[in-house]
Amino acid sequence: MTYDTLILGAGAAGMMCAAHCGGRVLVVDHAKAAGEKIRISGGGRCNFTNMFAEPANFISGNPHFCKSALARFTQWDFVAMVDKAGIKWHEKTLGQLFCDNSAKDIVKMLLDLMAQAGAELWLETAVEEVSREGDLFQVRLVRSGRSMTVEAKRVVLATGGKSIPKMGATGIAYQIAQGFGLKVTDTRPALVPLTFSSQPFAGISGTAIPGRVRAGNGSFDEAVLFTHRGLSGPAILQASSYWTEGDSIHMTLCPENDWMALLRQARTDTPRRQIGTALAEHLPKKLAQLLDETWGLQDQLANTTDKRLSEVAALLADWELTPTGSEGYRTAEVTLGGIDTNGLSSKTMEAKDVPGLYAIGECVDVTGWLGGFNFQWAWSSAMACAKAIAAEG
Repeated sequence: MTYDTLILGAGAAGMMCAAHCGGRVLVVDHAKAAGEKIRISGGGRCNFTNMFAEPANFISGNPHFCKSALARFTQWDFVAMVDKAGIKWHEKTLGQLFCDNSAKDIVKMLLDLMAQAGAELWLETAVEEVSREGDLFQVRLVRSGRSMTVEAKRVVLATGGKSIPKMGATGIAYQIAQGFGLKVTDTRPALVPLTFSSQPFAGISGTAIPGRVRAGNGSFDEAVLFTHRGLSGPAILQASSYWTEGDSIHMTLCPENDWMALLRQARTDTPRRQIGTALAEHLPKKLAQLLDETWGLQDQLANTTDKRLSEVAALLADWELTPTGSEGYRTAEVTLGGIDTNGLSSKTMEAKDVPGLYAIGECVDVTGWLGGFNFQWAWSSAMACAKAIAAEG
């Protein structure tokens, strides 16, 4: 069996590429159904792109690499596909676009496009080995318990990263890439909750507040959620992509508040209150109580100097915390790092030194922010690859 293009992975990038690259195409995936990560995304409604997607929303060893693909297939190009398929959508917040009905609508759209293009799909099929003889790739597969070898002019790596292993994620794309001499950057979980071994927030688990979280050179204003094991919520997930183990994060509680002004006003209005009690007017009571115990805020406001109020305001505006780890790939939405972009063409996604070998989507060292950006990278990188393949004929 010889194909023009063999795509490994029936996720967002793999299906998008298969629907548009032309020729005789085979897509293989170990899962029982295509697009499983699409199906569970966005609470089952799929945050399929972001209105504000641009290169600045992506992390990579080469921040310029993603520019070409994103410019040539934009979020509005994908929205046009969604509209053409009759899928209703809405903006939830911060430019995040979701299906009105179900993420399954996006999966069906991609499967329909694949069918129209005549692409074959083999599910519950494992990849054993990828090698090359002459002009053809030899790919050994196991399907229905039977080993077989498929030949292809081109192989596209679209198997994703290591995130959510319970869905079968293995990082096989990295192994195949390395087998052909491509470099792979260090990988780690991203868009993931952060943990603390002492579980300091177990008593206020479920409490959420607006926050500004800074880690490395990333800063995000969104909700922070205190959990039994540590911290989560959009601001934390975003910052986790910029955090490295051993480093601290800095959190501003309710960044719109002028804490010094509020504390001074409380001293004027309710001088007999303690500082901690005054904070409970502006923070969830459980959190205020925790801060009271942690920072020793039992001082009576009437007896509190501006210097002391300034110290408390500074803590609220810049709470330094050092996580001991993260929830890991088990709950990480994506994998940071991947196939080194220096070995790929930014225009075609083809390996520079291995003609016919392509890499797209999450397995590449391009990681988007939370909010539909990673799906947009899947669509854009897949289309860059597909158009290059189609142009070859």
